Amino acid sequence: MGWKTAEKLIRHWKVLRGDNVMIIRGKDKGETGTIKRVIRSQNRVIVEGKNLVKKHIKGGEGHEGGIFTVEAPIHASNVQVVDPVTGKPCKVGTRYLEDGTKVRVSRGIGASGSIIPRPEILKIRTTPRPTVAGPKDTPMDLVWEKTYDAKTGKGMPNL
Repeated sequence: MGWKTAEKLIRHWKVLRGDNVMIIRGKDKGETGTIKRVIRSQNRVIVEGKNLVKKHIKGGEGHEGGIFTVEAPIHASNVQVVDPVTGKPCKVGTRYLEDGTKVRVSRGIGASGSIIPRPEILKIRTTPRPTVAGPKDTPMDLVWEKTYDAKTGKGMPNL
């Protein structure tokens, strides 16, 4: 789809990929679903199985054309995170726990004030971290080498 960039971007996103949200505006109003994709450049989200539209795709090499049903993006202001306790849409705020960790909490009228858990899909990395050093990695003995001594000034460049 030919998407345009938004004129005023959302700075602090309250919804994340994998969140359980309720659509509060549009043809699917009142329905809940999971966020499949967040398009930050347009302030839009794609909710799994919601806001379905027919798309005409021309056939070409390697694929057939036809009319397909696809999920269209919804503006981020038209969805709200579902409170995990009450099951109603709520605003999202942030709090710090006693141990210093930052968590999302439900806010607003009728909200329980409970912690909204971070979606499990965000904890999974798409590409695993490499465990073996590659050809462009710096060897560990060079990393741990002390190159500057504060007392003597050794290693300081001549400015």
